[in-house]
Amino acid sequence: MRQEDPARRRAILQTAGRILAADPAAPVSAVCTGAGVSRATFYRYFPSRAALLEALDVEPDPGTRERILAAAIELLERDGLARLSMDDVADRAGVSRASVYRLYPGKSALFAALLAAESPFAEVSATLHRLHDRPPREVLPLVLRILDRVLTPRIGVLRALMLEVSVGTPEAVEAAEAALRPMFGEVSAYFAGQMDAGTVRRMHPLLAGQALVGPFLLHLVGRPFVAPIAHPEVDTARAAEEFARVALRGLAPDPTEE
Repeated sequence: MRQEDPARRRAILQTAGRILAADPAAPVSAVCTGAGVSRATFYRYFPSRAALLEALDVEPDPGTRERILAAAIELLERDGLARLSMDDVADRAGVSRASVYRLYPGKSALFAALLAAESPFAEVSATLHRLHDRPPREVLPLVLRILDRVLTPRIGVLRALMLEVSVGTPEAVEAAEAALRPMFGEVSAYFAGQMDAGTVRRMHPLLAGQALVGPFLLHLVGRPFVAPIAHPEVDTARAAEEFARVALRGLAPDPTEE
């Protein structure tokens, strides 16, 4: 077995550092050409591009974040958060372990990033804040339309994220608490304001929010299993409108209550 030449390894690293500083997406072939070595020689010193990046400890290229999140979603759906390995995420994304930890210091940070990227929390919060003084008949259908647009294409991810939070995986609970707190604040503020205005019956604002989104989320999560036996199949946009109407009736003030 041929021994490594430390001088050649340093030369490859120096060349790679110069090339990647100019073009973070430069391929291995560019490094080989610049260093005057064959691909076989390169891979004898660095088994992968990720290994080279880890040795260089360079900043990840602009597409790294997206590849890491895509890899994490695949592994989360397959293995769950408790069994998810950051090393596996790095391998699946084709990046160095150092790059993963530089962007996401642990599984809590990674799960929080998945929630931010794949959930409608931020858009719902912004909508409720912007329309805080508008009546429920305008706002509630809009909220469910946002959920339909964002979540329906990501139903597998939604199930995986909800499962992790519901079973109480520590990393998931920590991340979800941070991600959900701003939205719960906006939900509570909106419904509290509408209760004061007399457009929504008095109850805990969290329960009002759950009365709105809970049935629709259950519909989305169960849809892959129910659709084959439901004739005709219910379109998610239609379901969002129907659930909004039901929520409006259920949340309307009861004239018999003082």
